[in-house]
Amino acid sequence: MFYTYLLKSDKDNGYYIGYSSNLKERFIQHTEGKVKSTTYRRPLKLIYYESYQTEELAREREQKLKQFGSAYTALLKRLKLK
Repeated sequence: MFYTYLLKSDKDNGYYIGYSSNLKERFIQHTEGKVKSTTYRRPLKLIYYESYQTEELAREREQKLKQFGSAYTALLKRLKLK
């Protein structure tokens, strides 16, 4: 399985979108400061994830959310974060 996920920074209240084949390990990397793009945004919470059968589908969803268009807005609204 492959996962697209959403993290929330307790430091700046911002969000981080990513994908991984090992969500548990990737989240550990984020929380331990091993991911350059989130190291200064810790502490982080995993607030949402979706699972996909293929890496291509997970990556496509990540890219769609990172466009910060209607898919991103709809997800935040569904999670009542906006």
